[in-house]
Amino acid sequence: MFRRRRPLARAAMVGGAGYVAGKHAAQGAQRESDQEARIQELEAQQYAAPPPQQAYAPPPPAPAPAPAISGTEMMAQLEQLGRLHETGVLTDEEFAAQKAKLLG
Repeated sequence: MFRRRRPLARAAMVGGAGYVAGKHAAQGAQRESDQEARIQELEAQQYAAPPPQQAYAPPPPAPAPAPAISGTEMMAQLEQLGRLHETGVLTDEEFAAQKAKLLG
């Protein structure tokens, strides 16, 4: 009598394990296909949406014009720039830029 039960128990175990493995594989495949469908839906939404609009940035304001200075004041400032250049405080480029700024 015990000899007959062992083959049946073994078959039941093998069949049950096969059933569970198949069910698990089917659930995994279903989960994967659902995820793929969600990804495709999101991609379709991204491509269908218009590109984001760039915010309009107005141009920077123009610098205020320098107040008009008299000839004597301009000469004094040019002499001061010359002394700063001679002592090495201003480089040639800085001196030329400041001089151009004063003259024009």
